[in-house]
Amino acid sequence: MNRQDTISQSISLLGVPLQDGTHEKGCLMGPDALRTAGIIDTLQGLGYHCEDRGNLTPASTDATPPQEGNARNFATIASWTRTLSDKAYEMARDSFPIFLGGDHALSIGSVAGIARHAAERGRPLYVLWLDAHPDFNIPTTSETGNIHGMSVAAFCGHPELAGLYDAPLAHPVDPAHVHMIGIRSVDQHERTRLQDQRVLVNDMRVLDEVGVIRPLQQLIDEVRTKGAMLHVSLDVDFLDPSIAPAVGTTVPGGATFREAHLIMELLHESGCVTSLDLVELNPFLDHRGRTAELITDLTASLFGRKIFDRPTRHPGPRTGPL
Repeated sequence: MNRQDTISQSISLLGVPLQDGTHEKGCLMGPDALRTAGIIDTLQGLGYHCEDRGNLTPASTDATPPQEGNARNFATIASWTRTLSDKAYEMARDSFPIFLGGDHALSIGSVAGIARHAAERGRPLYVLWLDAHPDFNIPTTSETGNIHGMSVAAFCGHPELAGLYDAPLAHPVDPAHVHMIGIRSVDQHERTRLQDQRVLVNDMRVLDEVGVIRPLQQLIDEVRTKGAMLHVSLDVDFLDPSIAPAVGTTVPGGATFREAHLIMELLHESGCVTSLDLVELNPFLDHRGRTAELITDLTASLFGRKIFDRPTRHPGPRTGPL
């Protein structure tokens, strides 16, 4: 990245084959699909040193689910969260960490680990949440009980989800430091909670009215003013399903190819981004790897490749009648 605290342009990538936060199976294949799409070769081609740290294996743990509400696979998610939080903290100390998902419940661990590192450096942490959903439910408001819909509430320190961590969360993210772009599917109780907690939500209407530059620049200016670190969490369903079909929670009307690349290019130019989640890629639902390739291309834009430098994708042999 274009920032003074880059450590020898070193990137570390960790696969997090987690699919227990959602009802849809297949996200555990996401990390290897991104590797197959060439994400490591692409970043190396841009001049970065990349270390693939393989796929995370969670340590087994006991965790008591909340007494009220619904939180599916709570103990399993706690195992992933606790292992990943420690790993994220370790990775952030000597590299730019990229977490290859896996469903969005992985951010409960990745963001907590990054927040711990940011606190040790005396810097606040901001989170850019690129998603169709705010993931701000809690067990007593969730209709499905899927914990990938509670991720932001968890790393912001909501007490109903405290049991996901092995100790009280020492460095919860301030909800006012969470900026969401692309939101277009919000539960009724989530809406109230987002307003009460002062989360900044830029839904698709905002993007339709003013474009992506204004809300993104607002975040960048705030991060720079505060001397903060910026974690980007990119969910496949942020993108319109017509260009990114490999996701189990499709919501029409998402970001276009050009909007997504513009966001990534502006983030690169800002020099503010310090860590990245790539989540909810479900190769079982993809079409010939097109979504994995798109996420790889967007990552390349975040690390400095311009959209006009994007290589041509050659289609396979034509089949069927001419």
